[in-house]
Amino acid sequence: MPGWNINNAAGSSGPGAVTLLEGSSFCISEANGDMTAGRPQGAFFNDTRFIAEWNLTINGRSIEALSVATPEPYRAKFVGRAASNGGMDSPLLIERERILGAGLTETVTVRNYSREPINCRMELVVDTDFADLFEVKEGRPSRRWQQSRRSDGEKLILASEWKGNSHGIVLTFPGAQVQGRSFVSAFTVPAQGERAHTVTAAPLIGSRDTGPSLYGKVPGDEQSLKRITEWRTAMPVADLGDDALEKVIRRSQEDLGSLRIFNPDHADRVVVAAGAPWFMALFGRDSLLASFMSFLLDPSLALGTLRTLADYQGKEINPLTEEEPGRILHEVRLGVSTGQALGGRSIYYGTADATPLFVAVLGELSRWGLESKAIHDLLPAADRALGWVENYGDRDGDGFVEYERHTNQGLRNQGWKDSWDGINFADGTLAEPPIALCEVQAYTYSAYMGRALIALTHGDTETADSCAAKAARLKEAFNERFWLPDRGYFAIALDGEKKPVDALASNMGHCLWAGIVDQDKAGLVAERLMSPEMFTGWGIRTLASTMGAYNPASYHNGSVWPHDSALVMGGLMRYGFTEQAQAIAYGLLGAADYFGGRLPELFCGLDKASHPVPVPYPASCSPQAWAAAAPVHLIRVLMRFDPALLWNELWLAPALPPGTRFHLENVPFAGNAKLSLDIDMNSDSVQVQGLPDYVKLRRGLRPPLMELYNLTRSPRPD
Repeated sequence: MPGWNINNAAGSSGPGAVTLLEGSSFCISEANGDMTAGRPQGAFFNDTRFIAEWNLTINGRSIEALSVATPEPYRAKFVGRAASNGGMDSPLLIERERILGAGLTETVTVRNYSREPINCRMELVVDTDFADLFEVKEGRPSRRWQQSRRSDGEKLILASEWKGNSHGIVLTFPGAQVQGRSFVSAFTVPAQGERAHTVTAAPLIGSRDTGPSLYGKVPGDEQSLKRITEWRTAMPVADLGDDALEKVIRRSQEDLGSLRIFNPDHADRVVVAAGAPWFMALFGRDSLLASFMSFLLDPSLALGTLRTLADYQGKEINPLTEEEPGRILHEVRLGVSTGQALGGRSIYYGTADATPLFVAVLGELSRWGLESKAIHDLLPAADRALGWVENYGDRDGDGFVEYERHTNQGLRNQGWKDSWDGINFADGTLAEPPIALCEVQAYTYSAYMGRALIALTHGDTETADSCAAKAARLKEAFNERFWLPDRGYFAIALDGEKKPVDALASNMGHCLWAGIVDQDKAGLVAERLMSPEMFTGWGIRTLASTMGAYNPASYHNGSVWPHDSALVMGGLMRYGFTEQAQAIAYGLLGAADYFGGRLPELFCGLDKASHPVPVPYPASCSPQAWAAAAPVHLIRVLMRFDPALLWNELWLAPALPPGTRFHLENVPFAGNAKLSLDIDMNSDSVQVQGLPDYVKLRRGLRPPLMELYNLTRSPRPD
């Protein structure tokens, strides 16, 4: 494989493709339930495709898809009918109920609606290639395993070995016989009756030394259902006066619940996978931003993410994996070719933004009122992260964090726009490394301020003053070096020659969100972000339509990413551009309605005026963590809900449309507290129930972090 520097988009999984999720396992199939090796489909465990072919026929004919339902993220029920000769309606209805866990179970029920019994020959073709996830995603499975097949009556065992890695799968189909690559069962379905068959598939994973062992129990839905039920019970309940909006929020809650990954060694640590189907793994940047945007639902997602990332924090210098002391990982992968490509490791560290984001999210968590011990335990990791920023991230000592991959296997671009062509000049020319992204400097500013404020609460004024001073110097240098006065916006980056990369892009909206932009420049930034070249009516384009590399149907050069637009919206609101922020929020929520209540990873950046329905991007992940979290973040920003528990305060200044009435209950706050919020814009009434006695409600917009810091360091008026 070519390592990590690949096109992040995948080929189409087929019209009506169905995705199931359970932990880090996922399954992609056709609308009728079949899976085909030649497409990016199959059942995946540990980033490896253990089921590549899974095709059902009745009397030699494929099943015609009629409908599919996914009542739970890990369970699907396919309804189809067996094709018949002569164009007549078939009396046979086929139901396939599939449950995904550490393996796969499928129950096939054949129902006969005729007045006569019908003889059936059911055949299930099953095969595997044990292809790595990256190979399937790119449509190029190439590894040649030494495969063996062994049948034992109604059981089939497929085993393979490659470079010391041993994989296998045990398939069991009671009542069927193994014939070549197929299970075959002949039976009679009585008149007006039915017959059911159940097949199970259990992966085996091992090594040359240990031999294969069962990866997990054959799945049942008890544990999965328990997890989903507990998640739903803990979620805030919303009465927002808008059925479509409530549908979007419920969908976000469900999707974030389905994307959680559970660590059996640390039951208290739950993290969010980046997205389905191709990113069902821990990603530093994605998991941090998704958990940040989900604070209104469950701050423990951020805590689990921080603790897990701290465990994997870089300790040594390794050019192959780009590991460096203090660095936060980019992603964790478990497929066998991942280790072969990256020096035997499954963790890749090539990202410039995850490390400062780690500290920034910790700062937000502290302001949300997390118990002090949890914050204290993570401070050493935060300080190591800031050490990486200064000793490795700032490659040339100019005060900015830059990136350049160490080998040609690494990612060429190491910000959130990490496709090979994601960073370019206004004329479309690619920027050459080392590259200092504008938003990475903003995240670093937020990290320094977050660490300074935590230090103040611990009485560590030396660390507080040092971090605040570094933040101030960075802000001053950023506004001087990245600002393009003749354009009225910030450069997306500085290239290897310290030349401003002058493309008009959405990245500078993240700078508003982090608070690094000088007030005198914010108005021009807001104007450019909301210009027709950037704002489609649905959201903010990643790249302006006037730029040389613009393509509305590209991955990063003109598409709309909901999480990106949501962060831009938060930045505009932070600087007081309320109407502009509202326009983005309503655009995104309106787009979600067209996508069935679920915002995808991205969609095409075409104007709403000429395309009144948002145009999908064909290979977009769905559900995707930060897209799922975006509506939650929009609601929080519209409420201007900002806990500041370092000072025992909650800032609340709703910026909702006139006439709006919001009711939210079961909102997590200050550890174990649960809040109930009632907002009535008709009477400008805000009521908060469940607020701890020691917390004061402040009706207003929370001051910037630097201002809070300065107020804290000097006598503060009540």
